[in-house]
Amino acid sequence: MKRSKVFLILSVIIAITVAGCDSNSAPNKVTDADKGAKEAPMLASLVSAGSLPALAERMPIPADIKIEEVVDEIGQYGGDWKMPWMGPSDKWGVGQPTEEALFRFNKEGNKVEPNVAKGFEVNADSTVFTIHLREGMKWSDGVPLTADDVLFYWEHMLTKGTFGKKTYDAYYSVDPVTGNKALAEVKKIDNYTFTVTHKYPSVQFLERVAIDNKWFFAPAHFHKTILPEFVGDAKTLEITKKWGYEDPKVFLVETGYYDWLHKEIPTLRAWVPKTDPNSDQFIMERNPYFWKTDTKGKQLPYIDRIVATKIQDPSQKLLGKLSGDYNLVVFDSKDFTVLKENEKKGDYRVIPWTQPAWSSSGIQLNQTTEDPNLRKLFQDIRFREALSIGVNRVEISEIVSNGLAEPIQASVPKGVIGYQEGWAKQWAEFNPKRANQILDEIGLTARDKNNFRKYADGSDVTLTIIESSTDSAAFLELLKKYYEDMGLKTNIKVVDGGTHFDMKYANKIPMTTENISVANVAFRPDTLVPLRVITPWFGHYGLYSSSGGKEGVKPEGDVAKILEIWDKIKASKSVDEINKLSYEIVKLHQKNQWVIGYAGPTPMLVAASNSIHNIPTNAVWADEYRSLGQGHPAQFFIKK
Repeated sequence: MKRSKVFLILSVIIAITVAGCDSNSAPNKVTDADKGAKEAPMLASLVSAGSLPALAERMPIPADIKIEEVVDEIGQYGGDWKMPWMGPSDKWGVGQPTEEALFRFNKEGNKVEPNVAKGFEVNADSTVFTIHLREGMKWSDGVPLTADDVLFYWEHMLTKGTFGKKTYDAYYSVDPVTGNKALAEVKKIDNYTFTVTHKYPSVQFLERVAIDNKWFFAPAHFHKTILPEFVGDAKTLEITKKWGYEDPKVFLVETGYYDWLHKEIPTLRAWVPKTDPNSDQFIMERNPYFWKTDTKGKQLPYIDRIVATKIQDPSQKLLGKLSGDYNLVVFDSKDFTVLKENEKKGDYRVIPWTQPAWSSSGIQLNQTTEDPNLRKLFQDIRFREALSIGVNRVEISEIVSNGLAEPIQASVPKGVIGYQEGWAKQWAEFNPKRANQILDEIGLTARDKNNFRKYADGSDVTLTIIESSTDSAAFLELLKKYYEDMGLKTNIKVVDGGTHFDMKYANKIPMTTENISVANVAFRPDTLVPLRVITPWFGHYGLYSSSGGKEGVKPEGDVAKILEIWDKIKASKSVDEINKLSYEIVKLHQKNQWVIGYAGPTPMLVAASNSIHNIPTNAVWADEYRSLGQGHPAQFFIKK
C-alpha cells in the first residue's frame, strides 16, 4: 500500500476517534451495571462465604479512595483480558499496564498528579516535599500501606541497592554553584505522611519520581522475610533455591523490582498474579483490596482477569489476534495494513496512539564500544553521516512501514518539546556516491577480495548489529544491503531479550536498532543523557556517571557537555530555565546525530475487540506515561 493511501486511512481513523472523545459529547450512558453491586460478583461471593472482609473494610477511608474517571461509560464486571506474551523476558508486557505509581502523569502528559499518594505540598524553594498517603489503603493481602513501607524501601532496598538499582538521580539535588550532588533525606512524619528534603532546589522532583522511581514503597512485611540483613545470608540462600533461583542477587532483583510477576508478593496493582510466570499461561486476577472506584463508587477493576498466553515467536501475536485468540493487543505500524483489512472480519478496531519517537527505524552506534577501531569510527561524525546518506530512506519507508513513516532523519517530531525546523532533513537525502567518498576520506580505502573495506592496519571493518527480536528483520536486511554496498561488511545477530539486556550492561552491543522516544528530556533524560547504562548510543558513559567515575568510560566533548547541562537543569529554580537548558541538550543531539533514523515515527496500534470499552482514542504512547498504562486499564471493561 502506498504511503498516501495509508496516510488517508490513518487520517480518517484519527478524525473519527478524536471526534468521538469530544468533551461536549453525550454524558455517560446508564446501564444495568449502574444499578448493581459496588464490587465484582466474584468478590461478593467471597464476602458472603466469610472468606473476605466486606468492601468497606478493604478500601481506604471514604475521603481517601481514588476515584478514576472513566473514558466513555460506567463499566460492567467480568471477563478476561486476553493477550500474548513472550514469557518472563517480556516482564513489562503486563508490568506497564498494571503499574500503580506514587505519582503519575495526567492524561495530557504535562504534569504529575497523585496516584498511590493522596496529595503533597512543596515549600517555596522546592527543597521540602511533604507527601500524604491514603489512610486505610491496603496491600493485596490486606496489610495496611503506611509511611513505614516508604521508609523501609528507602533504607533497606533503594539506598542499599538490594534489588539491583542504584539510587535514582531523582533523589539527588545539585549545588547551582559547585555542581556537587547531595542525597535527599526521607523522614516519616506520621503513619500516612513523610517528607523528602533536598539540600538544594529540586523543581522537578515529583516528575522525576513519576518516571524513575514510580514505586517509592515496598511491602516491608514481606521483604523482611527474605532480605539477608533480616534473616541472614544462609536463610536468604535457602529461600532463593526454594523459589527456583540459584543466585540470591538475581532473586532479590526479581522480587524487589519485578514484583508483579510473583504471586507471593503483596502488591497495590489492580490485578495480582495467580500463576507462575514461567507457566504457559500467566494469569493475574482482580485485587480484592484495590483502592480505586469509578465515579459511581464501583470498585475497580472491571475486568476479572488478565490472561497472558505464552508464545514462542512474535508472529504468533498477529495470527492470534486475527483468529480471535486475543481481545486487546498492541502492535507497531508494520502490521497496520493487515490489521485494517481484517477489522470487520475480526470484530475489532484499530486505535492509533501517538508516539513522541524520533524515528521508527533507526540505528544506534555505541560510542564506547570495546573495539578501539570501531570506537574511533563511531565517534567520527563523518562516519555517521556516511551511514546516514548511504541508505535509501524511501525504500525503507515503503518496505518496513508500508509507506506509513516519512523518509526522514531521527529528530524530535513536530509538536514535541525540542522540535527544530529542518532537523528531519539532516543527512536524509540518499547519496551513495558522497557516502563512499566520505568513507574514503576517513581512510577506509583498502578493500579485500570481496570488495569490503579494511582499516589502515589491514584488519577487516565489520559492523555487528545485535537485536533482541526478529521483528526488525526486514529493516535489518535492507541496512545490511546498503551498508555492504558501501563496502562495510555487516553481521546481524539476534539474541533473546534477557541476553540483549545483559550485553547492553556489559558494553557488548556495538550497534542496535533501538529508537529514541522521549516526550520531554527534562522529564525523562535517560535516553539522551548518560546517567546510567540504559541507552545503547552512550554505552558505558552511563556506567561512569552511575558509578561516580569508578567504572565505565569518562565522557568527553559534547557528551560531557550534556552532563554539565543536566546538572544545571537539576539545580534550576524555574521551569523556564529548565526548558531552555533542555533545548541545549537536544541541540547537541542534532549536531552530533548519535542516533541515525531512516524512517519517521509511526503510531502504536491498539487492536481492541469491539466488546472492550473505555479505551482512550487520543492518548500518547510513551514510556514516561507507562505506554498502555496511560489509558488506566483498570477502567477498561467488556460489554456483555
